[in-house]
Amino acid sequence: MNIMDSEVVQVVESSFVVPNEPTPREGLWLSPLDLILANRGHTPTVYLYSSSNVAAGDDGFFDVARLKEAMAKALVAFYPLAGRLGVDNHGRAEITCNGEGALFVVARADLTVDDIKDDFKPSPELRRLFVPRIEPASVILAIQVTFLKCGGVVLGTALHHAAIDASSAFHFFQTWSAISKHGDGATVELPCHDRTLLRARSPPTVHPDALSRFYPKLTFSDPSGPLAVEFFAISKDQVASLKRLCGGTSTFCAMSALVWQCALIARRLPPDSETRLTFPANIRRRVRPPLPDRYFGNALVRLGVTGAVRDVASEDLASVAGRIKGAIDRMDDELVRSAVDYWEMTELDSRPAKGTLLETDLQIISWLGMPMYDADFGWGKPGVMSRAESIRGGFVYLMSDGPADDAGAGGVRVLMCMEAANINELERLLYEKL
Repeated sequence: MNIMDSEVVQVVESSFVVPNEPTPREGLWLSPLDLILANRGHTPTVYLYSSSNVAAGDDGFFDVARLKEAMAKALVAFYPLAGRLGVDNHGRAEITCNGEGALFVVARADLTVDDIKDDFKPSPELRRLFVPRIEPASVILAIQVTFLKCGGVVLGTALHHAAIDASSAFHFFQTWSAISKHGDGATVELPCHDRTLLRARSPPTVHPDALSRFYPKLTFSDPSGPLAVEFFAISKDQVASLKRLCGGTSTFCAMSALVWQCALIARRLPPDSETRLTFPANIRRRVRPPLPDRYFGNALVRLGVTGAVRDVASEDLASVAGRIKGAIDRMDDELVRSAVDYWEMTELDSRPAKGTLLETDLQIISWLGMPMYDADFGWGKPGVMSRAESIRGGFVYLMSDGPADDAGAGGVRVLMCMEAANINELERLLYEKL
């Protein structure tokens, strides 16, 4: 069966879930770190659940009424997600908190978990099948529950990036699922909606040194040929060995060093050309005073490391990891405030960026350490969780390989989108160095 035949999935119901108590009616001001992500649109993710995890006799697997009731409760605390993306009187983007609700779609698919498990690789088709089409486009949160003929479920989600980063997104999914599982006994950590904590200074001031340490713009070009998307599974033992090789640094620094070096070699770039690795860094603990742990919004600044291709490709991995760690260690309050001020003063391009990164560049986005699998609605944790689509060449995602309490968890899945001509060589190099 061709699982990518759109006739395979039939929408049964589409509705809006609204908060079950009154919520603030207001325009929620967006910080400069929110505004720069407004043109990214919605982030699509998918969770795959197997009904074999459920105790015999539980015939209410993914009961829609229970899911909606839990979401209505969760949206009271997370009320911006029930609003719409709008603009204020000055033409600045804002979240119009109006309680109109989150889009909730129910669908059925003539598929089994086994049909799609191996094909659960990000693609435009996967997104089209399992992530709801968002109408109107101003909707901030959209969910699709797709029932498979074997009894399993695919939960597809779309959250607008202007509203939140990954940390905040997973906070919401943790809360919604906990309420579904435990009802009124669920522990809810309230989000902080005060985005003025990341307001620009008056007057805005960009420290000259900061500009060399954060990277406001990525350079895109037309791809030179077809792109390929692949997952590479790195086991817990391989990660531990790699970290030892890199002098005991963090998983992020070690994995980023490995991927960057292998990509440069696989791409056979001119040795004298300059290469750049960029990555969004969480600033919640880096500003003074620190942001609340449950700050709800975008709290990311893109850092970067540059070097000559010949140096990064030939250095030992510990040195490459040290370059990355150095950039993270230098991220302080002044750098963050300068980045916020820079974006406040910059005329933003609202058009979605198109194309791929230059072949000398990589951007690595980390979901490591995030509660990706902490989405048990009462019927077990997902077996797989992933982005639904990854179409930008040069973008890499680092993700945990399964629920933390699973035997064998602790490995990393590397999601890579790059030139199809080079991806097999990248795979060979990755495993050769581990």
